[in-house]
Amino acid sequence: MNRSTEVETRMLRFKLLGPLEVAGGGPAFAPTAPRVLNTLALLLVRAGRVVPLDTIIEELWGDDPPRSAARTAQTYVYQIRRWLTAGDAPAPDRDVLLTRPPGYMLRVAPEQLDLSRFDRLLAEGRGLLQDGRSADAVEPLCRALDLWTGPPMANVELGRVLEGHAAALDEHRAHALNLRIEADLRLGRHRELIGELRSLVALKPYDEWYHTLLVCALARSGRRYDALEAFHAARHILAEDLGLSPSPELSEVHAAVLQGEQPTTPLTATATGDAGRGPAAAAVPRPRPRPPRNAGLPSAQPVH
Repeated sequence: MNRSTEVETRMLRFKLLGPLEVAGGGPAFAPTAPRVLNTLALLLVRAGRVVPLDTIIEELWGDDPPRSAARTAQTYVYQIRRWLTAGDAPAPDRDVLLTRPPGYMLRVAPEQLDLSRFDRLLAEGRGLLQDGRSADAVEPLCRALDLWTGPPMANVELGRVLEGHAAALDEHRAHALNLRIEADLRLGRHRELIGELRSLVALKPYDEWYHTLLVCALARSGRRYDALEAFHAARHILAEDLGLSPSPELSEVHAAVLQGEQPTTPLTATATGDAGRGPAAAAVPRPRPRPPRNAGLPSAQPVH
């Protein structure tokens, strides 16, 4: 093994798209203390950017921090730094967690973080699809989705700040899935998508785009009766649960099926979904401003 390969093998790798894990040439693992895990998750989801100490405190205690919040949060950061740089860590890195007023920054290369790789693959697949290269777009989009092994940060009890990040990450995963489905539909793979679309309709019964695609896929696969059944099921759910009528797109596909025509597939994922307009880690709501803490609390300045 040459030196560059050995360095790459021992490089710390962080996973957020599923249970939070850290690995580096050995078995993956993560801190066991819940608030240390939250702190690490927050530093990772904002990797390469300074996370203010006040934001860490908000994540850990919300609007009711203890008087010792600043000092305790600093201790958690110190524990993470010691854990990442200890001799028995997966791949010790002395400069991975830096003090940068007014907080801390976790310095990781894009290839070290699954979220960064997801962003890159999503952008690549979206660009290829927008250029009309559907067959080429499928592969990077599938690779992006394969990085997910469960809900984001599944082993972390999310606080208010991380909840916003997790919600944004879920939207980005949905956007990547929609793009991959659109690429497959552009390639005429309607029949192959029926099972997946049925599953998505069951998981997200109020998403009319999935209902519309299912009706369309069934009709274009020669299953007009099933397509009409799928439409009536969608109309019933929307009416009974939400008091809504089917969308114009769903109604148009239904009308085409009734008239014996091949319905036009509503391909809109490349034109919609702001989740596709930038890195997933950046597209999160800003935390609500914290109320001033009591004057008697320790100063929320990071320690070195």
